[in-house]
Amino acid sequence: MTTSQYAERIADLADRAREERESFDPPTSPPAEERGLEYLREGLGPTIAVYLRARTGDEHVRLSEVELSMLQAAVNDWLALYLRYYGSSRDPDVTVREAAELLVETHNVRDTAQLLTHVPPRSGTSIGY
Repeated sequence: MTTSQYAERIADLADRAREERESFDPPTSPPAEERGLEYLREGLGPTIAVYLRARTGDEHVRLSEVELSMLQAAVNDWLALYLRYYGSSRDPDVTVREAAELLVETHNVRDTAQLLTHVPPRSGTSIGY
């Protein structure tokens, strides 16, 4: 199996997401927004960034099926953790491509997570989605 130059970084991000999810301790009184945002900044954002670098960098990198699967799992693990801090036990089913396209469009990982999960609900504001 051929792997890309991003294989080690992808494995690290996927392992960390899985470990964080397995060791998750729910907040006593959700929402715990700051902790949820920390998962976005330190987990979801970097995971999407690896995918974007591979797809849009100086040289298009072909990610293996295993690498794409690991990125996909990591994106969903990070989003699940984000949801847990808002008191939701829902398991998201988002592709890394969907997440990347939204991040490129919004330029904001928090908006990306909100649009993908609908958590927290938008309050009277519309950003055209």
